Amino acid sequence: MEVAVSEPALATRGLNKQFGSLAVAQSIDISLPRGARHALIGPNGAGKTTLINMMTGLLRPDSGRILLEGGDITALSPDARVKRGLVRTFQINTLFPHLTALESVTLAVCERRGEAGNWWKQLPTYGEAVDEAHQILSSLRLAEDCLRPTHALAYGQQRLLEIALALATRPKVLLLDEPAAGVPSSESAGLFEVIANLPDDISVLFIEHDMNIVFRFASRIIVLVGGAVLVEGPPDEISSDPRVREVYLGSSHHGAAPHG
Repeated sequence: MEVAVSEPALATRGLNKQFGSLAVAQSIDISLPRGARHALIGPNGAGKTTLINMMTGLLRPDSGRILLEGGDITALSPDARVKRGLVRTFQINTLFPHLTALESVTLAVCERRGEAGNWWKQLPTYGEAVDEAHQILSSLRLAEDCLRPTHALAYGQQRLLEIALALATRPKVLLLDEPAAGVPSSESAGLFEVIANLPDDISVLFIEHDMNIVFRFASRIIVLVGGAVLVEGPPDEISSDPRVREVYLGSSHHGAAPHG
């Protein structure tokens, strides 16, 4: 299907969700342009992860639509959304601890290619998949450690490996739920430099609570409060918006913010 260049990579239209009497999503309309690097921020309980869960199909909205490159994916399963190009990483590390980084990403590539059956018994047979996996790891600065078991990698490297596994699916849109969670602050900027330098044809929406990171790496920021979009705009507008400072950032956007 030919997709108009003007179509956003990902969009939501009037998303609503309630748990009992608690509204966790209220008429959410957002658009993620192609190649975007946008941040989703908000105080604890704002509904950020709930929104990601609805986008990826883990949670069904009560009403509203989710559009991927203009196509309605609201009723699709999570697996079907991945095949369409909508992929996420999670806050909780879910890697295979005893596989090497190269084995893990090769498995993900083979899964995408429909060759995941007994790949580990005949690894030389899957040379193209191994090559692709190595290229992905190289792009994320993991090539030197690709033969180390996952559990032996530094935590920041494990988070990069999660992104590598997502890239193995060849995503069009990548949703990152606190990719720097648990990563030492000295390493988080390096992690986001890698994210910022992902290919231009991949659109990225990330949740992050470190405002220094958000204002450095996001070209646009969506502020969610009480399950609704409070304001959206470029970093300079968000940092000076009195509503944002009142409900979320406090007196300075350089302070650490609550998250969830």
